[in-house]
Amino acid sequence: MKLVFQKEELLRSINIALRAVPSHTTMPVLECIMINAIGSRIRFTTNDTELGIETIVPGIIEEEGSAAVQAKLFSEIVRRLPQENVVLETKENGVVNITSGKSKMQMVSLDGSDFLYLPVIEKEDFVTISQFSLKEVIRQTIFSIAPNDNNPILTGMLFEITGDRFQVVSLDGHRISIRSMQLKESYSDKKVIVPGKTLIEISKILNEDTDDLIHMYFTANHIVFEMTGTTVVSRLIEGEYFNIRNMITRDFNTKIKVNRKDFLSSIDRSSLFVRENDKKPIIFDIEDGFMRLSIESTFGAMDEEIDIDKEGKDLAIGFNPKFLSDALRVIDDETVSVYFINQKAPCFIKNEEEDYMYIILPVNFVR
Repeated sequence: MKLVFQKEELLRSINIALRAVPSHTTMPVLECIMINAIGSRIRFTTNDTELGIETIVPGIIEEEGSAAVQAKLFSEIVRRLPQENVVLETKENGVVNITSGKSKMQMVSLDGSDFLYLPVIEKEDFVTISQFSLKEVIRQTIFSIAPNDNNPILTGMLFEITGDRFQVVSLDGHRISIRSMQLKESYSDKKVIVPGKTLIEISKILNEDTDDLIHMYFTANHIVFEMTGTTVVSRLIEGEYFNIRNMITRDFNTKIKVNRKDFLSSIDRSSLFVRENDKKPIIFDIEDGFMRLSIESTFGAMDEEIDIDKEGKDLAIGFNPKFLSDALRVIDDETVSVYFINQKAPCFIKNEEEDYMYIILPVNFVR
């Protein structure tokens, strides 16, 4: 095999493929990028058994062939090469020569016979969306997935398609993030749980150009993301997602409208006095015309007021400041509306159309 690449294009393709290389595995071949150069196409494939990526690499095939190269080492070699042209050539002894200008480096390839290629998926049931929209939807909800797999369902996100509506939901037991958008076409109803890890990696691959599309294909066990030159296949999480409709109410006793940046800045200042795993809440005292925000810990205290428009009853309620700032940081609106029921019930941050909704449980506090 002998291939010629532009360094920038080669490195971009390696970075895409690296997203599906496992950190730890008992199968060394899965730590590799499988290179296949056949006909007119060069393909890089990686697979950690849960997530698989295949990407087409721009380049010239002078001799066809294949090789399994250690992914992270390959990446570091290419990153440090001196010139734009990169020649990759395999020898019969399993050595891979990598040449760039006057620099020549060698890698030892692995036996690729045990490599796990992407499963063959029937591409029939699909949804089309812009890459920008999917990237935004993930960004605005991914922070609410659970950080560990005590309950695997909480480490994933619900993708639900109903006609021309696409809704994404994440929750971790303390908060719920919901993002809805209208699709350009109507599709058959679908409801799957996609691993958060998959969506984190997908978001790093997606373009921000609104004209670039991505096709999502669904089967009983997999979801496939197909965009120009790259295909990502992921296993779905089995199980029944929580019925969030039972957690949503539209009966509120207090509603405030507040400038999002002012609100976020105040909460960020309060976070200076909270350390990781600290249970100290930020307390809101909501009255006509203003809201007082206060926090007190062993590190210090903060007390300040911000202007609000209030409807309904006065209220004192406490929250984990991080949960509030996570939601406010991904909202684009200049003004946000926050709805409260009582001191023990969650608050709802949402717009009138309910394109987004963030539900956050309160924290008990003693004065």
